[in-house]
Amino acid sequence: MTEKLAILWPEIFLFIATCLVMLTGQWPSRAIRAFTPWICAIALFAAFGAAMSSPGTDGMFPHIVPYAKMLIASVGLLILLLLAGTVDRQLEAEVDAGKPFSSIRSNRGEFYAFFMFSLTGLMLTASADDLIWLFLSLELTSLPTYIMVAISTERKKSLEAAVKYFFLGALGAAIFLYGFALIYGATGTTNLSEIATVFATQSAHGGISSIGMLGLLIAIIGIAFKIAAVPMHFYTPDVYQGAASPVAAMLAFVPKTAGFLALIFIIGTVGWSADGHLPVQIEATLWIMAALTMTVGNILALLQTSVKRILAYSSIAHSGYMLVGLIAGPGMVDGPFYQNGLAAVLFYLLTYGIMTVGVFAVLASLEHRNGDEADDMDDIRGICKSHPVLGWTLVICTLSMLGFPPLLGFLGKVGLFTSGIAAGQYALIVILGINSAIAACYYLRLVAAAYIDDAGKVSSPVYPSPFTTRKVAGVLSAFFVLFLLVFAQPMVNGAYNASKYVPATAGELLHDDHNDHHSEISPVQSEEEIALID
Repeated sequence: MTEKLAILWPEIFLFIATCLVMLTGQWPSRAIRAFTPWICAIALFAAFGAAMSSPGTDGMFPHIVPYAKMLIASVGLLILLLLAGTVDRQLEAEVDAGKPFSSIRSNRGEFYAFFMFSLTGLMLTASADDLIWLFLSLELTSLPTYIMVAISTERKKSLEAAVKYFFLGALGAAIFLYGFALIYGATGTTNLSEIATVFATQSAHGGISSIGMLGLLIAIIGIAFKIAAVPMHFYTPDVYQGAASPVAAMLAFVPKTAGFLALIFIIGTVGWSADGHLPVQIEATLWIMAALTMTVGNILALLQTSVKRILAYSSIAHSGYMLVGLIAGPGMVDGPFYQNGLAAVLFYLLTYGIMTVGVFAVLASLEHRNGDEADDMDDIRGICKSHPVLGWTLVICTLSMLGFPPLLGFLGKVGLFTSGIAAGQYALIVILGINSAIAACYYLRLVAAAYIDDAGKVSSPVYPSPFTTRKVAGVLSAFFVLFLLVFAQPMVNGAYNASKYVPATAGELLHDDHNDHHSEISPVQSEEEIALID
């Protein structure tokens, strides 16, 4: 228990902050209410420091926890800067005009509490070593976002988006939970390391049982909802467009990161062979999912006029890119970074989080006279001239999402290409290259609208948002995209160290902490169980 607590200090800091912001967000004093986001920032800084000193863990990925939690805290701080003014804007304006504060109308406390709960769930996902733990942490990550979407604006579109998101999220959760149940039925344990041992034993004596393989495939398809991958991607454009831009930025990073961490852990239970291949059923499923996800995302993005919908389909495509790294796996033991697909995925999650926050920060920092945020292509026309800081932020971050050298996104995408080539996935790399070319069409369209087009032709001009921290989030993102590449080596080393994989060996002793018995899986038992299951 003490060993587990040693890696849970970041979550403890976030939970304490969550309890505090539920109080300060409802406080009658304006100064104390305004301090609410500062409490979240202090907790995220503390979580980053605690994660930096976190010890390794026993299991398949002993070094993933510190890197993942520092990644979450870093991008979480950027998203926190975006959230200013998302809720209670009208209420606070009325208070400033002399009306008494009404706590029952205030959503500030709940909004920031849900934000912190979601990040806590994401960190718990990185700490997961058990199917039950993994399920609960994934749901803690997702459930607060349903409500955040609903209350992020006062428009009916937000409510409609939240309802779609909730019901499809419930479907996704039911699917991967059923997969977890089948995995438990095939192995008799919920501990991920013990599941890996059982699968290794089964593989050594006839192959993974059909129930276990079916459970893995169903779990992968269910978790595809979290990363917005085909066939669980349908909600993404409507939800992004219906939510406020700061919340959409959060949706682009938080559930996606949770989903990829969960996929790494689940797929790690069966592992990659010495030549870098997964079991054929899993590899085929991920291969088809990756090819369809990047293709569907990019092609449908070409047809959009809403910037949020373009970014939503772009998010789908980026999930397809990262699935290539997941298929490539960890590469050779102590092999170079460029051959390590898992390291490429972990590093790409950081680069994608920074880039996407930058683009959404621009949309959140521009609004119409009626208070609606910028969304249509007309809203960003000529902003390099009318709003130079925001315009160049959009251009830099968009080019980075394209993978334009020498920006940060280029380094992230190179890792996916090289790991796929090293794993022999040549056909998938060709599809990835073609899709990167397709993506250039709509990314360059955004750049052209901001840099080349004339703002004077816009019928409904946009104006800067009064919340300065939104612009700060965008400027910081653009700064990191430009200059973090120079100091990228520590992050690359961190991702490489976090991706180190310890495969299970057959015939190890299984110990169930929840029962008073030990069982040794022998080859005879495994063959009999496989025969009964099949």
